[in-house]
Amino acid sequence: MGVLSGCSEDPPLTTPDGKLISTSTTRIAEVNVVSADRDYARTCLAPTATDPGKPDVARIVVTDPALLDAVCGLGIGPKVVAVTADAATIPKYLGPQLGSVPTIGSSPDAAAVATAKPDVVLTTPATAASAKAFGGAKTETIAPGTWQEQFQSVATALGRTQAGKTLLDEFATETAKTGKRMDASHDEVSLVRFGADSEMVAGTASFGGQILSMVGAQRPVSQRQPQQTTLTDSTFKNADADLILVSFQGADGLAHGKEVLLSDRWLDMGAPTWKRVLIVNDDIWYNSSGLAAGWLVLNDIKGSLDGNSAPF
Repeated sequence: MGVLSGCSEDPPLTTPDGKLISTSTTRIAEVNVVSADRDYARTCLAPTATDPGKPDVARIVVTDPALLDAVCGLGIGPKVVAVTADAATIPKYLGPQLGSVPTIGSSPDAAAVATAKPDVVLTTPATAASAKAFGGAKTETIAPGTWQEQFQSVATALGRTQAGKTLLDEFATETAKTGKRMDASHDEVSLVRFGADSEMVAGTASFGGQILSMVGAQRPVSQRQPQQTTLTDSTFKNADADLILVSFQGADGLAHGKEVLLSDRWLDMGAPTWKRVLIVNDDIWYNSSGLAAGWLVLNDIKGSLDGNSAPF
């Protein structure tokens, strides 16, 4: 890979195991990165209060890193004292507040359990075995569901049912306002993900696709199915739209994506011709979900629908 230009506070692209891909950048293959100056220290929302008459929790252990987004969205990240997962599994977009929480492995030893001393353990059916190590602590199991359902379940488990409802309502209101303000219903947005040797379009069921739908942006006809599909030579132009948001899956996806973004067949399509291509963070748009990630995606959308890839 060539050296990437630009500078920002955005964390570097990493492989799934957390290895560094590149330095932060504001532009790749002549295409601008959306929200390149984002400060992940500001991802988590303001602290929320408990429901009237409900006791507050002081120390939380989380067995599934995916639940941390909801805790971040509720603004109570400082109450998390441990995550029963391996190192480098806490999503980077959650920022230093949660990134600094100790990861004590899925089978924590007695010393780690004694140090954590949780009064509540947030778990999922898939990671419930880790919760058994904290025998005396209250355990709250979060069932599978939509990201909104899981957020509300976490809020209720932590004594914040009303705060959870309020925050979800605020997000839904803001997405609707954004769509109306930006006339999103008249924009077709394509979502393209570059793998190591492939180009894919994300479906409507993807996290980023869901937020786009809440905003009211349209998708090209060929991208209105729930699942992700892989482009072929004959369907390559299905990637085109009024605006294309591209992302890279790891280091190999970045290398392959740079080649495609500079290729003749890509540059001959409509959106690239009109400089209507932008880059978004693959981990946030597709590998995460929740209210905190939702606000990041929404802010990306705000910066994209009226933006382009020409130099600022």
